[in-house]
This record gives sequence, structure tokens and C-alpha cells, in this order.
Amino acid sequence: MRNIRLFLVVFALVVCAQLSAQSITPVPAIVRGGVCNGEVCVPATPFDYKQSFKLFFVGVDDVDTQRLEAAVVAAGLDVKRVKKRAKSGYLHFEVKPEMLPNDEGYAIVTTDEGIIVTANTAAGAFYALQTMRQMVESGDWQTGIIADYPRFEYRGVLVDISRHFRTLDFLKRQIDMMARVKLNRLHLHLTDAAGWRLQVDSYPRLTSYAAWRTPHDWKGWSNSGKKFVDEGSEGASGGYLTKAEARELVEYAADRYITIIPEIEMPGHSDEVLAAYPELKCTHNPENQGELCIGKEATFEMMQAILDEVIEIFPSEYIHIGGDEASKENWKLCEDCQRRMREEGLESEEELQSYMIRRIEQYLNSKGRQIIGWDEILEGGLAPNATVMSWRGEEGGRIAAAAGHNVIMSPHGYCYIDAPQDAPYSQPESIGGYLPLEKVYSYEPIPETLDEEVGKYISGVQANLWAEFIVEDSHYEHMLWPRAIAIAEVGWSMPERRDYADFRRRAVAIVDRMIEEGYTPFDLKNEIGNRPESLTDVEHLALGKPVTYLYPSRYYAPQYAAAGDATLTDGKRGTWTYSDKRWQGFLGRGGVDVVIDLEEVMTVRSIAADFMQICGPGVFMPCLVEIAVSEDGENYTKIADIEWEVILDELPSFKTFGWEGETRARYIRYKAHRSKYTGFLFVDEIIVK
Repeated sequence: MRNIRLFLVVFALVVCAQLSAQSITPVPAIVRGGVCNGEVCVPATPFDYKQSFKLFFVGVDDVDTQRLEAAVVAAGLDVKRVKKRAKSGYLHFEVKPEMLPNDEGYAIVTTDEGIIVTANTAAGAFYALQTMRQMVESGDWQTGIIADYPRFEYRGVLVDISRHFRTLDFLKRQIDMMARVKLNRLHLHLTDAAGWRLQVDSYPRLTSYAAWRTPHDWKGWSNSGKKFVDEGSEGASGGYLTKAEARELVEYAADRYITIIPEIEMPGHSDEVLAAYPELKCTHNPENQGELCIGKEATFEMMQAILDEVIEIFPSEYIHIGGDEASKENWKLCEDCQRRMREEGLESEEELQSYMIRRIEQYLNSKGRQIIGWDEILEGGLAPNATVMSWRGEEGGRIAAAAGHNVIMSPHGYCYIDAPQDAPYSQPESIGGYLPLEKVYSYEPIPETLDEEVGKYISGVQANLWAEFIVEDSHYEHMLWPRAIAIAEVGWSMPERRDYADFRRRAVAIVDRMIEEGYTPFDLKNEIGNRPESLTDVEHLALGKPVTYLYPSRYYAPQYAAAGDATLTDGKRGTWTYSDKRWQGFLGRGGVDVVIDLEEVMTVRSIAADFMQICGPGVFMPCLVEIAVSEDGENYTKIADIEWEVILDELPSFKTFGWEGETRARYIRYKAHRSKYTGFLFVDEIIVK
């Protein structure tokens, strides 16, 4: 406690003038310029960071000394190690527990004589150096103090190397950039249906067979039967990390104070495992099985043997075991799974999955490790010590936190950065939707409705970048940056310090620097922005008028209800994504069939509505739109039949289906028919003029 009090006394000497953190990302907690000593205050002045510094460490072991020295050089500072404190031109690091209130926090005091960095841990000192590096790169360094610390312990990014394998060098490049913005967890998605990406000696066919496929791209592979091939076969594409490479990556990340959390998917997303070891399928043996058989003891023998090898490579306290999107239909038909349920007294297949998760957790706990799983691990009962990663929204996180479990917030609507970040027509092919930098940055990991005590269980936040449609490394970087920088600031900086306009200015500078260094981030300064139609409400004759949904179109999808029955005449146009609560989604044989009551007979000259098409998630244009009008609500006259040939394409598109002319009407019937492709119709507003 003495050191904390000493820090507070030192900080009290720091000047009075608050400065903006012009170049520092994530934005620091406290930035003040100049120094006061008694009644004498010296205002902030530009600092000569190009001088040669005498580098001195206190309380730093040999390993961390090497790491910090490398970070000093990377920051662009000219230094020479000395064996005692210098009186001028110094760069002095003191690392000692309880110097600051936060383990990853730091303080940088800059005077004309030199720089003093204090921190509880070497990680805090490393983050101080990232701040110093940004000040060097921007040329914006003044005398004064920066006192900073992260809001959340966990600040992560998921990198998917299953769908398309990424090399060791590529992963190192991303780790370098993560470190510069103080991200500290790399969630490495090593296994999934599309390929196994880690050497496992006990089950060699996972890499000699399940890591290779043809063709190379995920979409082509998925559409051609999802076949794997032996390593070395003609046209074989894929790859995996050897144990030596994985260990090298772990060490590389540790040198930058980043922990790698490996993910071994179970029981779902295991098509590649079953392709290599089909004996682990359920007994009824349908052609397509993606879930491990929980009834077979061999499944547990395999998973435990794999985890033993994973533990040898990855020192992380946490191992991610997936647990998401497991179809339970196979288990309902499987003799072994049903026998397991009877023996264990399990009443549902949800409890069967929970049985597996609990058993794997017990095994990992016996090895001194903990599990993280996607929020589906809540179903059937949560394993006692599990951390929940909430992705299907925030509800899973709320439930887990209320039960006293640590939670990583990663909701799809804010943190799944596989969606386009700008006008979809201007972006490479992706899963669809629209997730701009501003929306990612707006995310608040602790919901307002969460009790303060429960909120303490929110440990952090993570961005996830799935790679189904991301074949090239350059495309992956384009999708990752700068949105991962927004997640870094969300995870580090307190909400009251965050301002999007200021962040965007800083992010543009970072992106420009990344491009100079050979990265391929999204070029933020040339952002097009949201769909122009969505920026202002539209005035028209049907605004606010009642809409009757005719059977069976009354059943618009509840998850895409938007504003409910008011959606189609509320004056709000849709953005680039159907998940914006403006587009209304219809799934079913009826398509769209509605009647608008204008409440009086009037002259109508135009009736139109917009639809979107994004083939990846199954969103298609209508093949036919019929428009009819009536003055009495009983006798209708058809005024338009608009046919359209729906063609599968890669990029999102938007089209207006409408009529122009002149007629008298009180009631307007607008009917859109689904095409031969099974999927959604999305419409935002029926505009009548």
C-alpha cells in the first residue's frame, strides 16, 4: 500500500492542465501536461524523444528485460543500457507489485530530464511502451504524465484458421498489431468442420487427412460435397500448425504479453474429426454427421488425449471447448447416446451435451486448466467453473454472470466482424450484413440493466472474425483492421473517455500507418458509409397508416419483426443490413402480402418498396410483385405485375419493385412472391406518393 500512496502523491504534483490524448489508442485514463513542484508550475512543452536515452530497469527479471528492451527498440527510441540511475537523459522503468492500483496499468512521467515509467507488472511497462511508440510515430510527445489502466482484464480477437489456413508468419503479423493497441488475448480457432489445424500425434489422421481438401476455397469445397483428401494428393489444399510452430507462436505472443487461447471444438462442428475417424459417429450413421457421439467412450478417450497434447503446447489457463450449434437430432436416434442418457439419468439431449461439457471440464480442471465455451454450454446446466463467451446476443452472458460465472461478451450484432464494414457493393464477398466501425465502437460490454455486483463478472470483450468467405490473407486483414482497434478501445478505455469522432481520427492515422507498413486494412478515410436512404425518414401518403398482414404473411419472422405491424409505414428505410430492426423479414410459403389503409380515397401516383439480396445467408429478391388498389376494400384492381429473374450472385444487391402512374385508391395491396430459392424476403418500407 505504501507504493500506491506514493504514486498518488507523485500524481498530485502533476499539473493542472488536462490535455487531450491526441495520438494514443486506446485513449488513456488520465493525460496531463507539465509538472508542478510546490507553487512553481512548468507548463507542458514538446519533448525531445529523438535524443539518446540511458535505459535502466528496476524489479524486472531477465526474460521481461529482454521483452521490454525489444519493445523499446520497436518504439523507435535510441537507448543504451546503464547499471545505475542517470540524472538526465534517462528512461527509467520500475516494476514492482502494488505500485499502481491495476496490474496492467502504468504511469509515464516525462520531464525535460527524462522519462520514468512505473508499473505493477512487466505487462504494464510493455503497454507504457506502446503508448510511447504511438507518441513517437505521431511526433506528439509533451512533458507531463499519463496514468492509464485497462477497464477489462480480457481484450481479445478470434482468428479462424480452420476455414482457411493461415501461416505462422501471418499470425505473427496480427499479434504485432494486437500488441500495439493493447489487445491481450488471441483466441485461435484451430478446429472446425472445414479443417483440423494442429498437429496431434495420438490421432495423426486429423492432420494427414482432415487438414486437406479440394478445392481450396471454403465455398467451393462446401458446395462440392465437403470432401477431404490425403496430404500430398493432387490438388490438396490446407495445412496445419506443427507442434514446433505452435510453440513458437505461443512464445512470440508471450513476448508481446498476449495469451493464446486454443479452441478445440466439441461436440459440434466436428465433421472433419468424423471424416478422419468415422467410428465416432452415432450408431444410425447418416451420411452427414457433424456431432461427436457422446454415448461412445472412445469419444472421451480421443478428446482427453487431444487435450493432453494441447495443454503441453499452450500454457493458457483457459482452453476453449466450443459447445456451439450442435444439432441434437443425431443423438435422439443413436443407441449409444440414448443408453448414456438412461445410465446417467439425463432427461434431454441438452442435458446430454451438458454431461459432456461437465466431464471435459472436470478433466481439464484436474490438469490445472479452466474451460471457456460459447453460450450454448448453458443449455442443460452450466459446468461449475466454466467461463461463458456470449455470442447469440447478451442474454447468455447475463444468465451466466447472474450465476457467478465469468463472461466474455462477444455478441453477434457488434463483435462478429465477418460482415462488410462499408457499403456491401464496395466490399469483398462476405457472410452478409453491415457492421461499420462506428457500431463496433458503440458497444458497451456491461448492459445498463445489469446489477453492479453482477456486472463484475463481465471479464471482457472479444471480436470474432470467421473465415468462410475470406480466402486471401489480404482480405482477412481488410476485415480485421480497424474494427479490432475499436474492440481494443472498448475493452481498455472507460466509457466516459470514449468519443467516436476522436477515435475515428486516430483510427484513420493508424490505418494509414499500417498501409505504409504493408498491412491491408480497410481504408477508413475513404469510407462510403451507411445506405443513403436510411439516413433520413421518408414522408409519404402511407406514413403511419395501418397495415393488415394477410395470411400466411402475417407470420413475419419474429427475429426480424423490426417495428412489428408498424414497420412498413413507419418512414424508416433500411440500412445495408437486414439485422438493423428496420428491414422486416418473411420466411415461409406466403411471401409478403399486406394491405395498407390510407384511411380515405386519394390520388396515388407511385407505389414502391425495396428488397435486398444476399445469397450467403439465404436472402433473395422476390420473383414476382403484384400491386392492386381498391376504394372500398373489397373490389381490387391489379395495376402492376412485376416479374424478376432471381439469379445467384456473390455481392449484396438492392432493388426497388414499384409502379408509377395515376389512380384513385384508399386500400393498397402489395404482394411479393418468393422465388424457387428457399430463404428470406426482406422489405423495409412501402412508399406511396
